[in-house]
Amino acid sequence: MAGSSRTGGTLLLAGAHPRRRSSAEAGGWKRAWEKEKGGRPAGEAAPPDARGEEREGIGEQLRARRLGGLGEDQEVSYGLNWAIAARGVVVKDKVFYNLEPAELQKDGYAERLSGIPLHVKGNVIGGFPDVSGSQFAKLLKQVTFHLSSISSLYVQDGAIGSSAAAEFDVKVRVISDNPSAIMSLSNVLQKVPDRAISHDTCPLTIYVASSISTNVRIALGSGTQYANGVAAADIERSSLILCGKAFSDSSMLKDALTALAAPISSARGGLPVPGWLLYSGGAATLLFAPVEVIKSCSEIQAALLSTDSGVIISSKQSSVLFPRKSRAPTLFTKPATVIVVSSDSTDALPVVSKLSPGQAAYHFLAGYQDGKFVPSYNTAPSPFDPLAVANSLFLHLKQHNTPTYLINAKSSGKQIDGKDFMKLIALAQSNDIPHSSKPEDTRVAELKGKYRSFLSGKFGKYLPGEFSF
Repeated sequence: MAGSSRTGGTLLLAGAHPRRRSSAEAGGWKRAWEKEKGGRPAGEAAPPDARGEEREGIGEQLRARRLGGLGEDQEVSYGLNWAIAARGVVVKDKVFYNLEPAELQKDGYAERLSGIPLHVKGNVIGGFPDVSGSQFAKLLKQVTFHLSSISSLYVQDGAIGSSAAAEFDVKVRVISDNPSAIMSLSNVLQKVPDRAISHDTCPLTIYVASSISTNVRIALGSGTQYANGVAAADIERSSLILCGKAFSDSSMLKDALTALAAPISSARGGLPVPGWLLYSGGAATLLFAPVEVIKSCSEIQAALLSTDSGVIISSKQSSVLFPRKSRAPTLFTKPATVIVVSSDSTDALPVVSKLSPGQAAYHFLAGYQDGKFVPSYNTAPSPFDPLAVANSLFLHLKQHNTPTYLINAKSSGKQIDGKDFMKLIALAQSNDIPHSSKPEDTRVAELKGKYRSFLSGKFGKYLPGEFSF
């Protein structure tokens, strides 16, 4: 079979087994496949890992296929097909690889949805339904069988974060039965060069099965009615499954991808935190704030590098996970200033005040929002406990002596407007605010008691002694 090139993308037919090669060539192909499977040397026994079940039967299915000649495009097809097979999907006929937006638009746009249920294995934040390892494996088996049975597959590679440094770039491969899903996901992921994913040791995989739904409820063991679709993520497997129209819910997608990317970024030396970045005057400012405050202030939104929560910081650099499409993904210096925003209508918190690293970590961990607490300001799934994130932030601020400030988003019981809020941020960025605290009146004492009661009740003896109000 002859492969054919497409403008901006490639149509690849089912790859052939290679022609008879020298032992060196054959070893190269074998090593490439072993790298895709996890990098184990030949002859080493495979440990019991999360992908064991999805690989069962792949060799038999591939050997059962009668494959044709091998041209240049088909050499690409051969390598791609094996890479996809390592993820449990066997190419039946055609693969459309890394199509350009103009090509994807021919199939129209998918409607935008919200509220698609997301099941997560490995999440430690409450509020999301769990999925067991066996349930995820069962669903994955159904999805990969479906993808292996259709004649046209769509494969798209992308990334989360900036591609300027390894610790801020998590590669993603999408295997889909639907070009509209590829279009939707292309609006979330950053573009990467062809074959870039083959050089990444920990890529994420997204499986899209838009045309199966009947057995999803059985696989997940839930009585929930999935009218438009369902998503399931397994953080250990670095895998996300999207069934039905789940690919159309961009908010859910970003929550899932943020959780999946977190352990990879952390292993590479980055600290993933649920915040926002502002960049002005050649310096980056890290902002932690209630989502409601960000959404209600157009002036802040205009100044952000991304309107989506999700930042990675390290000892030298910082980046956002989902930069605006109008702005190329860029690495910035580590934050020169950190601002923690709380909301307190009683005025027990000052309008703006300077914090020590321990105070910053304490207020960050509390995530106080006018009567309620949202630990580490995070309502999305995460593999990391909020206390662990707060402790890592504390160590980062202490090590780099980063100026940190607290802003109260309310004054006299009213929300501060956008212009005044930006003035407070500019004041904090000037680093010209001395350490100060409000007199210990009854309002301050009462708020301190609320903090203490909540944090002690939730984290108990594990709360570090350096953390303070």
